[in-house]
Amino acid sequence: MAYRFAARMGKTPRSFIREILRVTKDRSIISFAGGLPNPALFPVDAIKEAAIDVLTEKPTEALQYSTTEGYLPLREWISERYQKRAGLSIPPENILITNGSQQSLDLIGKICIDKKSPVAIEKPGYLGAIQAFSLYEPQFHPVGLELDGPDIACLEEIVRRYSPQIFYGVPNFQNPSGITYSDEKRREVGEMLSGTDTLFIEDDAYGELRFRGDDLPLVHQFLPENGIILGSFSKIIAPGMRMGWIAAPQEIYEKLITAKQASDLHSNYLSQLIIHQFLASHDIESHLRLIRDSYRRQRDCMVKAMEEFFPQEVTFTRPDGGMFLWATLPDGISSIDLFELAIRKKVAFVPGNPFYTDGGGSSSLRLNYSNADPDSIIEGIRRLGEAMKSLIG
Repeated sequence: MAYRFAARMGKTPRSFIREILRVTKDRSIISFAGGLPNPALFPVDAIKEAAIDVLTEKPTEALQYSTTEGYLPLREWISERYQKRAGLSIPPENILITNGSQQSLDLIGKICIDKKSPVAIEKPGYLGAIQAFSLYEPQFHPVGLELDGPDIACLEEIVRRYSPQIFYGVPNFQNPSGITYSDEKRREVGEMLSGTDTLFIEDDAYGELRFRGDDLPLVHQFLPENGIILGSFSKIIAPGMRMGWIAAPQEIYEKLITAKQASDLHSNYLSQLIIHQFLASHDIESHLRLIRDSYRRQRDCMVKAMEEFFPQEVTFTRPDGGMFLWATLPDGISSIDLFELAIRKKVAFVPGNPFYTDGGGSSSLRLNYSNADPDSIIEGIRRLGEAMKSLIG
């Protein structure tokens, strides 16, 4: 049988990370490859209690079809959280519940991207966004990242020459690099895009995970009319529940509703009610402190081990939050070659290439510290350091 597929499928990359995770099913491999929250921090008992409460008090509502927009009390909680955390007034009527941030990216692609549409994206960029947007066959225009955020001159040139439909960015503890936009860069991005028809897609999946330093304003504060914020409960409660959201201006919101109705009618309603019940009956601040403290210790452990075991020629970021850091090998040293050698030493990471839309990243790699205990971090980094030294010489 000769199956006939849409041409776009030949231009959409498979998730490199999902393919790597197959390799790491071997329990003897120490994996820094996945973007996984620490399962030891999942509030299992509290979620169990919340589920029992929901199925006891609202059983038929929880198991019935519902509205596309999502459970109103959950949207109200998100709205109140924006006011408390960032001083932003975003009404519940502008918040759409989605099946994780990944569906948010897909919906944005559906309503904003045509074939060959110009799309600006960070370099390196989030692999999930690259994959989601690639399905709609855009023309990517990568914006280089500096230690304090995007290369403003590069972004300005892309906006001037191509007027991209969107600029997608992760200002807080960026995936994959761990970089955070400075306050100055946030203002500059807002000022630059204000008055243009380029939407800034602000993916704030990691914003609640700051474990060092002070919170910075969301870019949305400087760009309210053409800014969209993405959020997620995956990183602060549990990824298996697949709950995220989009906060968008009304005209964009209406288009998102239409696209979501065509996709799945509404997100898992039972999970929405359970999450809201958890948030209503438990101290989220205490839970977040637990996560932040753990990730800070894991990040510090990894950085200390890298300082001890990595060759001096290897540089790496030192994030103030989130789940990842980014290492750069000397020129001419391939992270793919390193990956193959590292797997033989029973340690895994993600080579940098898939995070680039222009073929770059051959000497870089992403490391996840949130899903490994300190002993595994130290041993895994030691093995990886040995692999690096054998390649660098």
